[in-house]
Amino acid sequence: MCPTARDQRVRTTRCPHGRCRIADPHALPEPPSPHTTASERPDAMRTAPTEQPSTHRASNALPSGGRAAATPLTALDQVPWSEIRDSTGSAADIPRLLRTLAGDDADAARAALEELRTRICQYGFVVEQATAATVPFLWELAQLPQVTCRPQIIQLLRSIADARQWESVAAVYPKLLNHRENPVVWERRARQAVRARRGALHALLAEEDGEVARATTELADALAE
Repeated sequence: MCPTARDQRVRTTRCPHGRCRIADPHALPEPPSPHTTASERPDAMRTAPTEQPSTHRASNALPSGGRAAATPLTALDQVPWSEIRDSTGSAADIPRLLRTLAGDDADAARAALEELRTRICQYGFVVEQATAATVPFLWELAQLPQVTCRPQIIQLLRSIADARQWESVAAVYPKLLNHRENPVVWERRARQAVRARRGALHALLAEEDGEVARATTELADALAE
């Protein structure tokens, strides 16, 4: 028998009364050093491999063109929503609405989308300061198969892409451009945000869902103008 195996055996001795045999505590092998690797321990048991960090985990960056991350809306808390405004005042409620859209409750998602539309694209053409910040998350949700109102989200993106209400008002009332909070700038930034992520159009146009494909075609036409 090899020395290692012999050392691993627990030697025994008789108790003072000679009636039984007990383990000799001084003969037990010493515990392995914490610096000893598993492969160097003679008594190491076979264990499952340690999980390695995945290279495909969702990034915390703002969503961009292409398919959305596996975990939706990971960058939502990076936007200072309470410091920007929508049509109701503070935009602090927009994250709640977006998270509801990402859920699987169709009725709740429809209600959330209606409220969101009122807040960032009222009447279908009046954008707000918070609109541009919301657009990347709308693109992300539009690409998630589990989202229940994807065609309507894409239609909202089209409305934002077409919005020129503030520019029209400024053409008649140029003083609007002198305001510290310039809605014409909000409008331009919102349109730019929609256009910046148009790389996702190709995948959406190939969707088997006919409503999604039709809404995407209309959005693509608007962005081509």
